[in-house]
Amino acid sequence: MHAKTQYPLLPLWRSILFVPVQRQVFVEAAHTRGADAIQLDLEDSVPRDGKSEARALLPQSIAHLSAQSVDIIVRVNRELSLCVEDMKAAVRPGVAAICLPKVMGSDHIRLVDEALTQLEGKAGLALGSIRLIALVETVDALLNADSLARACSRLGAIALGSEDLSLDGGFEPKPENLFDPCQRLVYAARASNIQVYGFPGTLAEYSNMEYFRTQIQRAKSMGFDGAFCIHPKQVSVINEVYCPTPTDIEHAKKIVAAYQQAQNKQLGAVEVDGRMVDLPVVERAKRLLSQI
Repeated sequence: MHAKTQYPLLPLWRSILFVPVQRQVFVEAAHTRGADAIQLDLEDSVPRDGKSEARALLPQSIAHLSAQSVDIIVRVNRELSLCVEDMKAAVRPGVAAICLPKVMGSDHIRLVDEALTQLEGKAGLALGSIRLIALVETVDALLNADSLARACSRLGAIALGSEDLSLDGGFEPKPENLFDPCQRLVYAARASNIQVYGFPGTLAEYSNMEYFRTQIQRAKSMGFDGAFCIHPKQVSVINEVYCPTPTDIEHAKKIVAAYQQAQNKQLGAVEVDGRMVDLPVVERAKRLLSQI
C-alpha cells in the first residue's frame, strides 16, 4: 500500500457536461448550460486527425471558461504519447481535474499522478492542484475497482464508462446489466472516501428524458454523487434529481437536531417520524445538508 498525502475533496458536482474542444461554438456557450462542471474532451469526441488541433485550442478554451467561473475538467487520451501531450496542455490554472479514460490499473493511475506532479511544478501550481478522475471502462478495471480507488491521493473520483464497459463485457448498456458494475464502483468509492459518477444506463439517451430521469433517480438511490452528460437537456434533469427538495432539507434538519438532543442525553439513537435514527442515518442527513 502506498502512503497517501491528504488532499481536499473535489467539489461535489452533480452534472458534468462533455464539450468537444474542437467545437468552439459549444465551448463558448458551455457556461450557459447550467452544468456544475464542464469536461473539455480531447478523447472520443475528437477524430484521430484532429487531436493536435483540439489540443492547441485547449488553453484558450480553459481561459474562456475560467473567466466565467466554471469548474473545468479535461479528459485526455489513454494512448500514452497522446496522454502526455494532452496533460502538458491541460496543466494550467483553472483546471480542477484530469479525467483519465480506460484506466488500466493502479500503476497506470500512479504513473499519471507522477507526471502531473512534475507538470504542476513546472507550471508553478501547488502539489495536487489538479485532481484525477478515473474512468472505469473495462471488465478488468471494474474487477479491480477497489485497488483503483486507493491508487493515490490525487484521485478524487472514479466514474463508470457504461458504453465502453458494456462493449468490453459483451452486454447491452441496460439497467439490469449495469446494476452490479454500478454498485461495485459505489462500494469502492465509499471505502476510499472519494466521489463516484455514473448511472445504470446509456449516456447516449437524450430523446426520452423521462426514461433518463428514471436512471438518474436510480443512480442517486444507489449512492452516486452525480453523472456525466453529453447533451444540455440531460443537465437540468441531473441537477433536479440531485438537488435536495425543501421537504428533504427540513427532514434532514429534523434528524440532525433530534440526534443532537439524544446525544445530549447520552442516547445513541432516537425516533423521528416513526423511524429509528442512529449515526449512519444522521451522516446521510448531514451529507444532504452539505449540498445546499
